[in-house]
Amino acid sequence: MSTTNNRSAASVVRRFLDEVRSGRHTDRAHHYLAASVLAHQLTGEHETTIRRTPADYAEHVQDMLAEHGSFTLDILTFVASDDLVSVVWRQTGERHPTGPGDANPVTELAACTYRVDDGRIVEYWLLLDRLGITQQLDHPVGPPTRRSAARPRRAGGS
Repeated sequence: MSTTNNRSAASVVRRFLDEVRSGRHTDRAHHYLAASVLAHQLTGEHETTIRRTPADYAEHVQDMLAEHGSFTLDILTFVASDDLVSVVWRQTGERHPTGPGDANPVTELAACTYRVDDGRIVEYWLLLDRLGITQQLDHPVGPPTRRSAARPRRAGGS
C-alpha cells in the first residue's frame, strides 16, 4: 500500500466519511479524493461506472443535503486491509414533500469498498439499497410493528 504523509487507507477513508460524506465539510473532498475517481455504482437494475472529481463528489453530497436536509451517517461496519477499506453505513435523513413542516424519515443502507493509493481514494464500489429508498419515498410509513408484521389470519380458520 502506498501512502502519503503517513496516512493509512483506513485513516483516509475514516476522515473522508467523517468530514465529506457526512456533509459537514464537503469543501474538503479534494483532501481525500484523487483528481479523478472511478465510482462503480452497483445496483440490481443497472451497473455503471462514472468518473468523479472532488468537486463532483462535493456537489453530490450537497444535493443530498438540499433534498433531505442534514442527515446522520452511522458506520455499521469498517474493515481495512492494505489499500482496500470496506464500509457499511446507515444514513438517516428526512424528506419534506410539501415543505418544512412535513417530514418523512428516509433511511439509506449502503456498502462501499474504497481503494486508496498515494493517500487518496482512487476508486470505489458502492452497493446501495435503492429499492428500499424508493419504497420509503413512494409510501412513507413508520417501522413495522409486531402486529403489522404478523401473518394475517384466514377468516374462519384458527
